[in-house]
Amino acid sequence: MWSRATMAGVQPVVSSMPSAEAVRVMRMMRLSGLVSRHAETGWTRSRPASNQIYFPNQVEQTNPHTLFSCDGVPMDREKYQQLTETFFQWDQEAIHSVLRELLSAAAAEDAFPELHPMSQNYETAQANPEIHVLPGNLKDARDAIFPYFWGTDSWNSPLHLENVRGPANHASLVGAFACLLKNPNLCTDRYSQRSNELEVKAVTALANLIFYHTEDPWGVFTIGGTVSNLYGAKIGVEKVVPGAMQRGLRGERVVGICSQASHYSNRTVAGWLGIGTEQLIEIPTDASLSMRVDVLERKLDQLYRDGVRVAYVVATFGTTDGFGIDDVAAIRQVIDERAAEHGQPPPQLHVDAAVGWALTFLTEYDRQQNKLQFSPRLLELTERIQQHCMSLKLADSVTLDFHKMGRAHYPSSAFIVYHREDLKYLARTTEETPYFAEADPRRDPALFTLECSRPGIGPYVAMASLNAIGLEGWRMLVARSLELADQLKQRLAAFEYCKVLNPDCLGASVNWWVLPKGRPAAEIWDQLVAGELPDEHRQRYFAEVRRLFSKREKMADPTIDARLGFTTDYGFRPQGHHVPAWKAVFFNPRTTDEVVDRIVQSIEDL
Repeated sequence: MWSRATMAGVQPVVSSMPSAEAVRVMRMMRLSGLVSRHAETGWTRSRPASNQIYFPNQVEQTNPHTLFSCDGVPMDREKYQQLTETFFQWDQEAIHSVLRELLSAAAAEDAFPELHPMSQNYETAQANPEIHVLPGNLKDARDAIFPYFWGTDSWNSPLHLENVRGPANHASLVGAFACLLKNPNLCTDRYSQRSNELEVKAVTALANLIFYHTEDPWGVFTIGGTVSNLYGAKIGVEKVVPGAMQRGLRGERVVGICSQASHYSNRTVAGWLGIGTEQLIEIPTDASLSMRVDVLERKLDQLYRDGVRVAYVVATFGTTDGFGIDDVAAIRQVIDERAAEHGQPPPQLHVDAAVGWALTFLTEYDRQQNKLQFSPRLLELTERIQQHCMSLKLADSVTLDFHKMGRAHYPSSAFIVYHREDLKYLARTTEETPYFAEADPRRDPALFTLECSRPGIGPYVAMASLNAIGLEGWRMLVARSLELADQLKQRLAAFEYCKVLNPDCLGASVNWWVLPKGRPAAEIWDQLVAGELPDEHRQRYFAEVRRLFSKREKMADPTIDARLGFTTDYGFRPQGHHVPAWKAVFFNPRTTDEVVDRIVQSIEDL
């Protein structure tokens, strides 16, 4: 048996890695100084003996005259030249060597998804913030990060179903690597040249998917969905309180609106904008996790009568737990009508499609021709999805996360506006950015973005992925996710003691209950929704849902059993109660029918 290297003081993790592959990987690690062989403990991390270690809280013991002298003699130019040649001139073989080792290690991990996560010790990490004193080489760089690289799950396993995350595709890897080689900063053309052009191309391509062809979109890639949502909300604030960017809210009560099933980042946004988390109005959803438009309408009337400024409404296109989709068309109609009725500017309609945006690959799929041979059931789902996708063109702005259902590298979130002119609400002048005096407001994002330093990885991984996989490839990937989720829903519905909580949601997620055998789950659910379930019974049933989830985790065979997720509030709140649920998200393209079979069997075995 072989064990992977772990941090000092942590027990090694044993795997069933075949000996040939183990020998190859471990030889690579041993030759590179990453591990040493100890009969008692197996393979463990060894500190390089060729270099000194510097602890910031200790006094450095090196001779201060080694590189500098007190009489003005220049530092050692030969050593400086060696330093620059090692770290700032291309040595392709040295770089290839390290990358080959990392790729080999990643491939070894990918071949054995049953390996348990390594233990983590944050106290040890904080207590040992070592920095080498003397310059080294690229292998020292590799040694510094390899234990943590090796101890990080790439989520390539088809058994990962916990949340809205999939493995990064290899076209994205090509894009990410290309971006890292050039390291553009997407603030202005001066710092990114054609990488800025690539961002415009990527944003326009995604806008055409989301908005179903539009003439004047614009947008940027951000560090994540929360920041993308922040952009949309900020535009809304500026629309209802002109000049808030410069003068603040000036005592106005400003609110934002979202659904109870929306992402918690909406509260983060309200807090960071300064309107306050208590000024975020959460509208209940129906059982399909869609915002109740009738409640929204009544709430808008109340807010406008009270003189409140409604800055933005966030519609969700794919909730994080259950993949609920809000009725964007109905929300658009209501917010415009209510604002006009009360003589107020309409709030910004921002759609958080961070999770569900990839459904738009199906917008133009010809169901009659059915080139990809979708099943009748899948065609039915596709028709319903297309109806929702067509309403996205009614949004003012949208968030999408390519690193979710786009299976790309982090971070690759995008914020896109339907009308480019809306970015004027975020604009600043070149006088406010003195070292970007050459910036052109027609194209340089630094004049309106939150960030100054902004990585280029988003557009690189998006365009590499879009064009390598192609529209038909993306349609197959999305369709397969839908197919597996629907398959699990139907299988679970056959058990009396199980209850699928999001049967009508369109997407890759499944939420459900598992109760002890003999419990009529559907009947209990109906009582909960109707308000007829006593509190003590509800608490007992909710505890049973959690207990059986934990029991399955303990019984699971890591070589064949999927890793499921658990949420304490999947979005629909009957009678105001937060409802717990098991969760499976089918974002991994390598997940098979057999994985679904095993989920069902593992539940039967409880």
